Amino acid sequence: MAWLFLPAALIVQPVAAEEPSEQASPPPADWEEDAPPVDPELIEGRQRPGYTAPLPERTIQRNEGAIRAPPPEAFPRDQLPIPDRWRLIETLGLVRENLFDPYNQNTYKGDRPINREKVPWLPIKGDDWFFVANLISDTVYEPRTFPIPVGIQTTQDPDRLDVFGNNFSTVLSQTFLVGAALLKGSTNFKPPSIEYRVTLAFNMNYVEVPERRVLFVEPSRGTTRFDSFVGVQEAFVDYHFTEFDTERFDFISIRAGIQPFQSDFRGFLFNDQQLGVRLFGSRDNNRFQFNLGAFWRLEKDTNSGLNSIVQRPRDDFVFVANAYRQDFLIPALTSQITVAYNMNREGGRIEVDTNGFPVRPALLGDLRGRDYDVVYLGYNADGRIGRINLTASAYWALGENRNNIFTGEPANINAQFGALEASYDNNWMRFRLSGAYASGDKDPFDNKETGFDAIFENPIFAGADTSYWIRQTIPFAGGGRAVSVNGRNGILNSLRSSKEQGQSNFVNPGLILTGIGADFDLTPEFRLSTNANHLWFQNTQVLQVLRNEGSIPREIGFDLSAAAIWRPKATQNIVMRLSAAALLPGKGFRNLFDNLGTGREFFSVLANVVLTY
Repeated sequence: MAWLFLPAALIVQPVAAEEPSEQASPPPADWEEDAPPVDPELIEGRQRPGYTAPLPERTIQRNEGAIRAPPPEAFPRDQLPIPDRWRLIETLGLVRENLFDPYNQNTYKGDRPINREKVPWLPIKGDDWFFVANLISDTVYEPRTFPIPVGIQTTQDPDRLDVFGNNFSTVLSQTFLVGAALLKGSTNFKPPSIEYRVTLAFNMNYVEVPERRVLFVEPSRGTTRFDSFVGVQEAFVDYHFTEFDTERFDFISIRAGIQPFQSDFRGFLFNDQQLGVRLFGSRDNNRFQFNLGAFWRLEKDTNSGLNSIVQRPRDDFVFVANAYRQDFLIPALTSQITVAYNMNREGGRIEVDTNGFPVRPALLGDLRGRDYDVVYLGYNADGRIGRINLTASAYWALGENRNNIFTGEPANINAQFGALEASYDNNWMRFRLSGAYASGDKDPFDNKETGFDAIFENPIFAGADTSYWIRQTIPFAGGGRAVSVNGRNGILNSLRSSKEQGQSNFVNPGLILTGIGADFDLTPEFRLSTNANHLWFQNTQVLQVLRNEGSIPREIGFDLSAAAIWRPKATQNIVMRLSAAALLPGKGFRNLFDNLGTGREFFSVLANVVLTY
């Protein structure tokens, strides 16, 4: 039984009617005859003078089962008031906070506000500040085979005269990420009013290959490499404009600093963590979202791919504007319009990576530096049509390259890209169909560049990094030095030195991909994924010129992969993945890369363990 006690000052006492004064003047004799009858009707907010309404009938309360309230000393004395609602569950004895427990309520995971009495040195005011700590361990072991060229000056095997030598190599990489965020606001219902976040990454990697001049430009440095690096992946301030909030918690925020940004649903165009300023928000009950961003690209470490803030940022700028609308063009489908502008002014700079290889300009064509301006117009869709899940992307790249790598003259950029993935869910199974098209350059010596290239791709598509072609980098030996046909964790055949440090190249052979796949959620903790892709070059004219060959077939081959993913706690705190992939080369790939030995297939295995706190 709940009891409510009110201060005595709040209890309203009845006021007795005043007795008429003896000195009051009597009314005129004719008052009762001339006065109109009293109207008992109420006037809004008051009654007419001289009228007293009859009292309501007396209410008698009968509650035979009622008992007297217990005295205060009858209550248990071990129950004390709590400072806020977040600690109620601990007061009841259901959960005891443990620093090393990421599953239950934890102040260091942002589940409870900061107790300012324990951290008086923090410059915060109010009782709605939260602290969030993130710790991630990402371990990768990756044995693989791919075409490895024999060094020009020397080879590991003196009897080897082949253009391509042994193809087996091993990668072991360990990355630790440490992140911390300080934010203000009740974030269960709306975005924080202000957020400060920093994330550092420390990577150690070991690589072993069978040939010299693969890991280092100097042949004397051998065939193994151990390297380490610390990168700043996040360092930003996010300010929430509360005056633009709506009753549905739509918002407008601005974020400045090193921050993650993905320009589309699957990461085809620009998916990176870069230095920039972004204005973003939502409207119409979150059915409309928008981004306005400007980014100044940071230099990347060569072997880890992490941001390097000790180097001068690149003369490469990205401006992005996009808008999302739910239930457009049809219900259950979200449509996105994107306009991105990439302004590159690195034609006058020469950049050499930490292994000694030139990366800008790429050692391809006339070896001259390039400046370019490219505008990407894109439409993306994600959602479903009935029972069919659908993701689609289409981009049109328009612009100008100041120096064509074959002619040395300015050239217009006009390239296209499209990707589509449809899937169907049947209970615990999902079946997928994938297709992608990236235009290639038909004539490298004209004043048009029609090979599509992205700014910084990192696609989640067609098997993602489980796929051999997406995961592995294929060096373009015999046509360029320190240049790859495709990039690591990328789908495009762009002939770049690397996507981390190289420039976009719109004189490339393009890509055509068709694929099928299936995901099987055998248990809530275990998933099995399979994927099969068939790949072609869209046009091999550029490859023919660079290799000085009369004809090169278009077929790359079949890419087959499978992955087993186990989450022992049915959460993302512990994720183990073991995948295997194989490339069965087609005529075009075999024409370009004839490896030593009898086997023509290439393989890769990826063992990955991610631990998250």
